[in-house]
Amino acid sequence: MKKKAYSVAIAGATGVVGREILNILEERDFPVAGIRLLASERSAGEKIRFRGKDEVVRLLEKETFEGVQIGLFSPGASVSAVYAPIAAKAGCVVIDNTSHFRMDPDVPLVVPEVNPGAIAGYRKKNIIANPNCSTIQMVVALKPIHDRFRIKRIVVSTYQSVSGAGREAMDELSEQVRQIFTMRSVEKKVFPHQIAFNCLPQIDVFLDNGYTREEMKMVDETKKILGDDSINITATTVRVPVFVGHSESVNVETEGAITPEAVKKVLRGAPGVKLMDDPKKGVYPMPVECSGRDEVFVGRIRKDFSVPNGINMWVVSDNLRKGAALNAVEIAEVLAKEYLNGRAKHKASFRV
Repeated sequence: MKKKAYSVAIAGATGVVGREILNILEERDFPVAGIRLLASERSAGEKIRFRGKDEVVRLLEKETFEGVQIGLFSPGASVSAVYAPIAAKAGCVVIDNTSHFRMDPDVPLVVPEVNPGAIAGYRKKNIIANPNCSTIQMVVALKPIHDRFRIKRIVVSTYQSVSGAGREAMDELSEQVRQIFTMRSVEKKVFPHQIAFNCLPQIDVFLDNGYTREEMKMVDETKKILGDDSINITATTVRVPVFVGHSESVNVETEGAITPEAVKKVLRGAPGVKLMDDPKKGVYPMPVECSGRDEVFVGRIRKDFSVPNGINMWVVSDNLRKGAALNAVEIAEVLAKEYLNGRAKHKASFRV
């Protein structure tokens, strides 16, 4: 049976996540009847190739969502705050990559390997939120552990690549490396301090409680996705001079007895997880090997001897793919298959 095809808009199409979304739609052969690429005035008029054809980027405006069924948004939180409700009102189901709607109780926060059933909640506002990149990879690894052993506490430290801050951040790292090797002064525009050959224990702004907003995202979003407010979570997020790929040191304390061998067993069959755990042979996840891959890679699984039921593990994933674009497309795939199939009557009127 031929798949139903859907009219799709990408808001923020010229950004690193927007372009990755477009690549993944093509890679996974998502049933696209027509594509509408949307961006700011600065990028309008550019051409991006999709399925062998050059698509012209249009200006993101209120009228651009008429006839669109699925909107994949990554234009920045302030832009999504304005245009996502407009698109939703026009009948478009918005899958938003920004932070704006994540903690809205009427907007589902979804990782398809973890809580696909939550997608049904999109009907309240016609909006689905894509979680923070560092949260996504952690909960994919933790969900099977939580189901089997009941997690009571999580301590996570992240080592996040500069691509999480956008194209300008990647350019800044490249330029600072050149400046250092040519004995020039280092210029800082995106980050508050030099990022080349450095680590910054700050991602996003600091809050009154001493944590950064990024750290609190991991706390709050993890509880919402796992549907368990009883889990105690603390996080430290750090920006490192890596272009693509977030790494995380995750310490987990559980209610039930837990061993490294038991964790490996549940992770081997877990959706979206790839076990890389043979440290004596130098086998463990690294950003350089995980870039361009879809899985969440887990290794260095070992007992935490400081508590009765605890383990440590190392989690790595491509933040532009699973941490953003891929997760959004996977949500769209479930949405199309389980919820939109056969009910979108206006798609034939959509033209590009």
